[in-house]
Amino acid sequence: MDDSSKVTIRARENGPYLVTGPITLTDADGSEYVLDRPNIALCRCGGSTTKPFCDGTHSRTGFQAAERAVQQSESQ
Repeated sequence: MDDSSKVTIRARENGPYLVTGPITLTDADGSEYVLDRPNIALCRCGGSTTKPFCDGTHSRTGFQAAERAVQQSESQ
């Protein structure tokens, strides 16, 4: 797999999830977002007015995130 077909999700320190790669974003109703750019930032503070996308609210609200992923066991 070359890097152009690889999707990467990276948590920014006290900020959004940065998603890079060819993705399709589908909301809870099954509607798809048309994404015309290779990178998007997804809100994880819950305060964005442009959800699911980040609008920078995390920097004004003092959002503190858990930075390390917790390894799930195979039974989950």
